[in-house]
Amino acid sequence: MESQVVEYKESWRDEYLKWICGFANAQGGTLYIGINDKGEVVGVDEAKRLLEDIPNKVSNTLGLVLEICVQEEQSKPYLVINVPSSRVPISYKGVYYIRSGATVQELNGIALQEFFMDKVGMEWDDTVNERATIDDIDPLAVQYFVKHAVMANRMPNAALTDSVETVLKNIDVMTVDGKLKNAAIILFGVKPSSFFTATEFKIGRFGNTESDLWFQDVVTGNIMQMADRVVESLRSRYLISPIHYEGLQRLEPLEIPESALREAIFNAIIHKNYKGYAIQLKVYNDRVQLWNYGTLPNGCTTEWLLKKHTSVSRNRNIANVFYLAGFIEAWGRGIERMIADMEAAEMEAPEFVADSLGVTVTFHRKKEIVTMWNGNNGDPKVTEKVTEKVTENQQTIIQEIQKNAFVTASELSEILGISLRKTKENMRKLREAGLIRRVGPDKGGHWEVIDSDK
Repeated sequence: MESQVVEYKESWRDEYLKWICGFANAQGGTLYIGINDKGEVVGVDEAKRLLEDIPNKVSNTLGLVLEICVQEEQSKPYLVINVPSSRVPISYKGVYYIRSGATVQELNGIALQEFFMDKVGMEWDDTVNERATIDDIDPLAVQYFVKHAVMANRMPNAALTDSVETVLKNIDVMTVDGKLKNAAIILFGVKPSSFFTATEFKIGRFGNTESDLWFQDVVTGNIMQMADRVVESLRSRYLISPIHYEGLQRLEPLEIPESALREAIFNAIIHKNYKGYAIQLKVYNDRVQLWNYGTLPNGCTTEWLLKKHTSVSRNRNIANVFYLAGFIEAWGRGIERMIADMEAAEMEAPEFVADSLGVTVTFHRKKEIVTMWNGNNGDPKVTEKVTEKVTENQQTIIQEIQKNAFVTASELSEILGISLRKTKENMRKLREAGLIRRVGPDKGGHWEVIDSDK
């Protein structure tokens, strides 16, 4: 079966040098000549001649020395060409190809630039930016990072009094001679967009389809504080925060577990290719989709993402800073934790789809949320529920109101044997909990129990 490292061809054509080029530029692989797409041996003519011709063509055209041999099955010979991964970029007729999945893709533009950087051991976020100075760094963003890193026990308390320059050098985003790396600007910059395009985070509210855009926001600024700003925007305009009570404590968590959302946002920010497009978060009636520009590591698939795997980051400096701040773990467990958080909330596990441009994570909203949006023309309605019993005094108040809707606070105070002030306080809490309500004016009105089952 064809894969990232296996390709079958029934006969040899010189154009298959592209496939060898693609294997060499990726993680290597094996090209079989004389086997069809089903993996069946069909044999190849003039196997001995090709055994000499192909190595010469590969050497003259690609500059590679390959291991090639003839094998046989049921008297049908076929060629096995083993292609090692090359440490330097390989081109075929001036064009660079790379193996991706079971296909060979031509590299150009941003992808080609990133390919060259990878081959020479350079990373975008580790590159020195000659235009930047310390004045381009926001001290408040650095303080925000240090505070969280100390709280996470990943930096010592002494770091709280370190200078901005000292902190940046200690976390390796500034060189010893004071030059800023791209990571420092994107993480802590006053205005990263003045150095790089597409550093913003776009949020849009849609109906059922992408063509039905209701409203949108663009979150800008440094990426260190970006997740906070995105979650704040989601909470205020885009997602529902159903109210519930634990005892008498009023809680308003997001409809989608915030921990899972933040993990997805952190992943998008950390693994984004900052030479490409903005991160996009689309909120639909029935789902929330987060897309970031940046393909998976070469040879990796969405199935790899969902299994236990080592942490592989496009931007190692950025990932390290987020780890020090306590925002992520270092062992590639982020997706595992996201799935666990969704299961704990009794919601569907998020879906992951990788394509040739980036990765999309989809969170499915609860059915009652979908019904709410579809049935109320987009007007959110927040429901309330009580998950714990009220106090004994409050239960007594409810029972007395059920007996006599015109009972007064003074009368309830005598029945309870507590002060009038404490009685009124309990009644206020019951009203805020949505368990009782006042119908009519203070004088002449009456009390009503909203839901005795609660």
